[in-house]
Amino acid sequence: MGDLNGVAAFFVLSCLLLFTSTTAFYLPGVAPRDFRKGDELQVKVNKLSSTKTQLPYDYYFLDFCKPSKIMNSAENLGEVLRGDRIENSVYMFKMRIDDTCKVACRRKLTQETAKNFREKIDDEYRVNMILDNLPVAVPRQRRDGSPAPSYEHGYRVGIKSKDDKYFINNHLSFKVMYHLDPEMDDARIVGFEVIPSSIKHEYSGWDEKNPRVETCNANTKIAPGSHAPQEVTDDAYVVFTYDVTFLPSEIKWASRWDVYLLMNDDQIHWFSIINSFMIVLFLSGMVAMIMMRTLYRDIANYNQLETQDEAQEETGWKLVHGDVFRTPVNSGLLCVYVGTGVQFFGMALVTMMFALLGFLSPSNRGGLMTAMVLLWVFMGLFAGYASSRLYKMFKGTDWKKNTLKTAFMFPGIVFAIFFVLNALIWGEKSSGAVPFGTMFALVFLWFGISVPLVFVGSYLGYKKPPIEDPVKTNKIPRQIPEQAWYMQPAFSILIGGILPFGAVFIELFFILTSIWLNQFYYIFGFLFIVFVILLITCAEITIVLCYFQLCSEDYNWWWRAYLTAGSSALYLFLYSVFYFFTKLEITKLVSGILYFGYMTIVSYAFFVLTGTIGFYACFWFVRKIYSSVKID
Repeated sequence: MGDLNGVAAFFVLSCLLLFTSTTAFYLPGVAPRDFRKGDELQVKVNKLSSTKTQLPYDYYFLDFCKPSKIMNSAENLGEVLRGDRIENSVYMFKMRIDDTCKVACRRKLTQETAKNFREKIDDEYRVNMILDNLPVAVPRQRRDGSPAPSYEHGYRVGIKSKDDKYFINNHLSFKVMYHLDPEMDDARIVGFEVIPSSIKHEYSGWDEKNPRVETCNANTKIAPGSHAPQEVTDDAYVVFTYDVTFLPSEIKWASRWDVYLLMNDDQIHWFSIINSFMIVLFLSGMVAMIMMRTLYRDIANYNQLETQDEAQEETGWKLVHGDVFRTPVNSGLLCVYVGTGVQFFGMALVTMMFALLGFLSPSNRGGLMTAMVLLWVFMGLFAGYASSRLYKMFKGTDWKKNTLKTAFMFPGIVFAIFFVLNALIWGEKSSGAVPFGTMFALVFLWFGISVPLVFVGSYLGYKKPPIEDPVKTNKIPRQIPEQAWYMQPAFSILIGGILPFGAVFIELFFILTSIWLNQFYYIFGFLFIVFVILLITCAEITIVLCYFQLCSEDYNWWWRAYLTAGSSALYLFLYSVFYFFTKLEITKLVSGILYFGYMTIVSYAFFVLTGTIGFYACFWFVRKIYSSVKID
């Protein structure tokens, strides 16, 4: 009953954490700005993005209106890796002063610029803008037909008609919501919306310094669909215009991101997570009961046998006590992967803690990616320590070689895949390509900080006395009897990965949607609960299968324990294939290669994380049971 009470307390605490992290408790990462009436507001432009190609482009890749001097805003490492390029634009407002219609500029489309516009309209590219660190949102009807507001991120470059004509969205109707402080007469921006439309503007003569357009002046308020649309054709003149309306709002500054974070299917999210939690909780209870009862009976029987001089007839896991701690094949490689898994676990845990406290909110653009990269680098200390402790237990002598493998194997493979993918993005002239300077910074973080930290960790770990085995290992290895088909390594490893994957696959859907369908992911409370469920499930399924393996007198458990939990990564990759064909509309070959390249990296990381959890659970379990029985 005590265990159940503990589980119930944990569930309540997790729900409280979840509630606070998704509603009231919000640490935005940027300080609020107060604006007085008439203060100048500068709209910044971000990348052009498409869920069809997954290749972001710089805003000025298309022939939009350009300011006299284009300036890049300060970027962090995470923004560069995400392909964000935040620049100034020609769109300027005066705080709380409406503009009915303003001309931004006129552009003549050449054959090449018209072709670029048509391609981007075809691929359903969206323009992302930012005002006071708020991304622009486009209002839309909810799928369930409810009147509650729903938004899309960014507006479409244009639309394609049924008769294959392309029309550009050259007029933008901005709506800026502000929350007024009645005492100070200051206001804070709490909403930024746009309704795009295509308008073929009419004018008699063009004066660049003082443009006069009949369809756009101080007295006209343009309604969408009220004018003929502007077609994209070679040598066409396109006039870009905009209007802005300021509206007071009851929304407080701390809650201004809520509209971006609300999901259409939040009910499904809640029920799915609770359902997943209850199933895994039930399975965990069953597993724990079976293990505790069976094990206590086994240990009692074995200790009784010793007193009755019937040790000759003993069967089951005690028989292999002289071989269970025998050094496995490729023990050095196992040390490397366990060390890397500890590094990954540390990074995931600390990142999630920061996210739960609100430090990695979406308003802190690129914060999540920056935190993950830096934490990975600093967790190298723990990777070296864990790897060398295990290496010394296996009586390894060349600790420096083991340390080098730990520092280079996983990051080297990931960096090689990343480099190839980056080269493909460069070939497409996308802003998602990581610049040479950033690539150099990543290599410096790896070689200059991570590798030395792995060496420091290894040195500290190797200095400590080796982990002592609870039983002695025989000099001659025992012959393993022929195993039943269901105890064959391949079968039991593949079976072992199903339960951990089943615990996370619902949350995986939301994470994939946020990455590939340009949604914000900020439900770290859910994610933390799922992470804990994953830990418990990986540990328990590995312990159960390890127990069955030892009972059938097969003592080669080291690698089997790692691969049993790690095999869930195979199901993750297969699910990503299913997701690609059912949810995404990617048609370009390069975009498909990018998707599967990045999902390979994610699956590999998941393999290392879950494998290490399974290994340590089994390692603890085997040491525990063999130290509990009397052995001559």
